[in-house]
Amino acid sequence: MLSLKKLFGKDDKFFDLLEAGAEEAKTSVDLFADYLKKTAAGGGTSVSLDEFIQTRRKEKRIRHTVTEELSKTFVTPLEREDIEALSWALYRIPKQLEKIVERLSIYPGRVPHAAFQRQAELMLQAAEAVVFMVKQLRGGTTIEKIREPNDRLQYAEGEADKVMLSLLKELYHGSYEAKELVILQELYEMVEQAVDRCRNAGNIVVQIVLKHS
Repeated sequence: MLSLKKLFGKDDKFFDLLEAGAEEAKTSVDLFADYLKKTAAGGGTSVSLDEFIQTRRKEKRIRHTVTEELSKTFVTPLEREDIEALSWALYRIPKQLEKIVERLSIYPGRVPHAAFQRQAELMLQAAEAVVFMVKQLRGGTTIEKIREPNDRLQYAEGEADKVMLSLLKELYHGSYEAKELVILQELYEMVEQAVDRCRNAGNIVVQIVLKHS
């Protein structure tokens, strides 16, 4: 495979921005895992909604910078629509997690932290795989180099689906009031969708690599 840098010249700004976006997405996942851990004990938490908002805003600034740089750059190291698509996919990860914590913060009932723990672990695996895969784009990678992290990413997404179904089964067969059942079902689905967001970002990286293989 030809190096992307050799094909398009050395311009690292888009790789810098995409990698920063991937790292910021992972930061939001780390915050969510920490949030669950510290609230599970029943006390307060040092992780606030404001931190999720700030992470999402940082990601949004990165995305806007990507758009601005695309408008000023004639030759880009990757196809413009791919850069835009990956930047948007990365932005959707912290945005989704902010929505989840926002809902949890106003939920009047007892938050079932244990139910979210496995999803949070899978989310961390997925986010770590995304960061690795995005960083591989800089040097012009091959599908072989990202196959293993992509396999981990797809596994995490598949397991997240299974966990959600298990949680929904428990929910449907449990003694929950109608309002509580609806709220918890929505929360479970929102958490599973966050893993989907990571999967979507990884899929875009795979598509980019296959285009240049």
